[in-house]
Amino acid sequence: MLFFLHPPCKRSIRLESLQFPVSLLLFPLNSVVFSQAALKRTPLFDFHRRHGGKMVEFAGWAMPVQYKDSHIASHMHTREHCSIFDVSHMLQTKVHGRDRVKFMESLVVADIQELKDNQGTLSLFTTERGGIIDDLIVTKTDQGYLYVVSNAGCADKDSAHMKVNTDEQTAGFDVDLEFLDEALIALQGPSMSRVLQEGLKEDLSKLTFMTSALAAVFGVPGCRITRCGYTGEDGVEISVPQSRVVELTERLLGNSEVKLAGLGARDSLRLEAGLCLYGNDIDETTTPVEATLVWTIGEVTSGCPSPCLKKNIAMGYVDAAFAKNGTNIQVEVRKKAVPATVSKMPFVPTNYYSG
Repeated sequence: MLFFLHPPCKRSIRLESLQFPVSLLLFPLNSVVFSQAALKRTPLFDFHRRHGGKMVEFAGWAMPVQYKDSHIASHMHTREHCSIFDVSHMLQTKVHGRDRVKFMESLVVADIQELKDNQGTLSLFTTERGGIIDDLIVTKTDQGYLYVVSNAGCADKDSAHMKVNTDEQTAGFDVDLEFLDEALIALQGPSMSRVLQEGLKEDLSKLTFMTSALAAVFGVPGCRITRCGYTGEDGVEISVPQSRVVELTERLLGNSEVKLAGLGARDSLRLEAGLCLYGNDIDETTTPVEATLVWTIGEVTSGCPSPCLKKNIAMGYVDAAFAKNGTNIQVEVRKKAVPATVSKMPFVPTNYYSG
């Protein structure tokens, strides 16, 4: 089995040095019993139910963990064809004002000023001590604002963090925040460009990885398309007016290449691609550079069986002395020792479109 290790973090799985071959036991995604009435709903909630979505609680939202297809079938369909994910629970923010770039650079670990128009970057909100508040994508648009997408589970603290720092009396910034109520869908997989191009007048090949554009998509105006995603495949995230998102999703789903996919497939896809999950792999106790060693040599933060590799995989933190590719270690899972081997990331090749 394959196991990638960052510098150290927190979790109740102990790692110890070991000198024989590899394998790793990991955890299934558990469904949750909940009262749907108490949870927030995306504009696609009824759509999910109509299409057989199995709804679970995630970050205070009712979200589909899978549909009629199995999690593994959805995972493989995304790798081989194209899938739609509802990511409307994520926080979308426009940052307006003369000092928008200066303001954002005071909060994130990225050079926003050097971005070209309609270019985005993955970055981090950090605490004064360097802990990670959240990971996010910041796009410098040619429309006079920054477009920011951050995690649903961190929405309240992200918005509060930005609001506190816009106070002109304490920060001196000419900045205005606009928290959007738009829907957000992700179209991911090698067939994405062929599927989406059918609904665009613009040439999608000119939109490269981490760039963005405003366009009408299958006749739905006012959509922001960003070429990015959380699967390791070529993909886009489309911000779309709530009133038209069901129409657009149904239109995309009408293509035989496209299926719906839920949180289960999204998690295993991102793990194969070596992408971190906030709250598991990174949080306010970790920094972009280092973290505190709390177990014998480190800890597991995320893991699952890999549908592509037919092996179990995991990410975690470990002391640098044990982080060399090919190092044999032992993972303690439920008081049982399981052999594992440190691997380079990502576990499967990524296919981001660079033109």
